[in-house]
Amino acid sequence: MSIDAEFSATAAPVAASAGERADAGHVAALVAASGTSFYWAMKLLPVRRRQAMFAIYAFCRAVDDVVDQDATEADKRAGLAFWRQEVERARKGQGSGPIGRALGRAMAEFALAVEDLQTVIDGMEMDVGPPIQAPDLATLDRYCECVASAVGRLSIAAFGVPVAAGRPVAHHLGRALQLTNVLRDLAEDATLGRLYLPREILRQHGIAASDPATVLAHPNLPAVADALAAHAAAAFAAAFAAMRGCPARKIRPARVMAQVYVRQLRLMRRHGWRQPARPVSLGKAARLWIALRYGVF
Repeated sequence: MSIDAEFSATAAPVAASAGERADAGHVAALVAASGTSFYWAMKLLPVRRRQAMFAIYAFCRAVDDVVDQDATEADKRAGLAFWRQEVERARKGQGSGPIGRALGRAMAEFALAVEDLQTVIDGMEMDVGPPIQAPDLATLDRYCECVASAVGRLSIAAFGVPVAAGRPVAHHLGRALQLTNVLRDLAEDATLGRLYLPREILRQHGIAASDPATVLAHPNLPAVADALAAHAAAAFAAAFAAMRGCPARKIRPARVMAQVYVRQLRLMRRHGWRQPARPVSLGKAARLWIALRYGVF
């Protein structure tokens, strides 16, 4: 199949009714406008699976926005409670909005687990209230499980990868992606009073503080970041090893996502960590090349 045919085969939403088409279009527009690095990986999927991934992403974005909005803790908890209820409504085919309805169709068609969707919300709740600052490794691992590996399990189901083969990919790749996010977003998280660098690694490198400003200004920050980057690199290696046990065509969106982030991590390691506020990211052309290299050929 040619490149043009590969992409055109997943280009147009397919839905059984005008309502479904409207919901699918709304969700697709949210994903396209988000600028996510995963957009081209999702575009590689057959149309119904792509619509399911768009619904998963839109749900994750919506609950993340609840936590990051400028609102009281009570309002944020109320917003997350709404989404807990919306997941249950979606499970019954009674979603109250475009995202909930699209998610409900994906749950019915691809057996997305309610437990995984609720686990994502559990992770969002960890960011409500006092900001996380220098969590222990166990807490950081739980956070990665909720906000990343649970999303990975949902994604694997949408991709059509067998559960037994796909769960190890979701576990390791979720952690790799989230640890990379932690390193990428050090300065941005600090503006919100958050610091996800684990206290054990901070202590190993002589940093007793836990407040973001002090840690980011510490001369040993690069050593801490390098140590966490090594954890992320090991998780990527484990994820790629697990992918070898999955059907090649079905796992390729995950491979594309992983390759984008592997290169992001390498780029950050090359630039170093002395200026955490300095943006380091792959360009759009590089992300598209990765989609073509690992998703089509």
